[in-house]
Amino acid sequence: MSARIGVITFPGTLDDADAARAVVRAGAQAVPLWHADADIKGVDAVVVPGGFSYGDYLRCGAIAAMAPVMGTVVESARGGMPVLGICNGFQILCEAGLLPGALARNERMHFVCRDEWLRVENTSTAWSSRFDSRAEILVPLKSGEGRYVADAATLAELEDSGRVVFRYAAGASNGSSNDIAGISSADGRVVGLMPHPEHAIDPLTGPSTDGLGLFLSALDAAVGV
Repeated sequence: MSARIGVITFPGTLDDADAARAVVRAGAQAVPLWHADADIKGVDAVVVPGGFSYGDYLRCGAIAAMAPVMGTVVESARGGMPVLGICNGFQILCEAGLLPGALARNERMHFVCRDEWLRVENTSTAWSSRFDSRAEILVPLKSGEGRYVADAATLAELEDSGRVVFRYAAGASNGSSNDIAGISSADGRVVGLMPHPEHAIDPLTGPSTDGLGLFLSALDAAVGV
């Protein structure tokens, strides 16, 4: 039986269908999850996709982090369930306390929409095990508040413990601290990144198929490979 990966929809989510398509392309079953429902239907992993949850009217992701579904996701993540946050999903995971730091307005205040080369810094997480160490992958970035920031102690801890999973290979166009594009929890089961791997799974619709590696990695984690 194939792994079941939940994909959450909040008011303002834009990329849930794309994330579900990536899950299916990887060979898993995509299970739709609704923000107002605390039941996550016994899924093996969860994707918190991109968009503009609640219109970003407070801090990006702050309202979504308090949704009923996130209470269950946080509890399950702390029990070891793999969780991936993409773009707004990354913001939500930070606001929910599953990942440290925050996402701030891009440097020079511009919305960035471009394909970015990311360097894979950690291949031991639930979402990066299919990559070779130091591999470079091409993934779209599209965000206005994608600049990762944290205090000096947090940045040092992330670097020293190998929790930087993805880094902008040519430097962060959005001004992210230490060129960080994605980080993990201490146990490597929760990963958040600003670029969009779900838009890099098919050469017909994206710049590469490199993003598929994240979803294939989650399948391995779900079945205990």
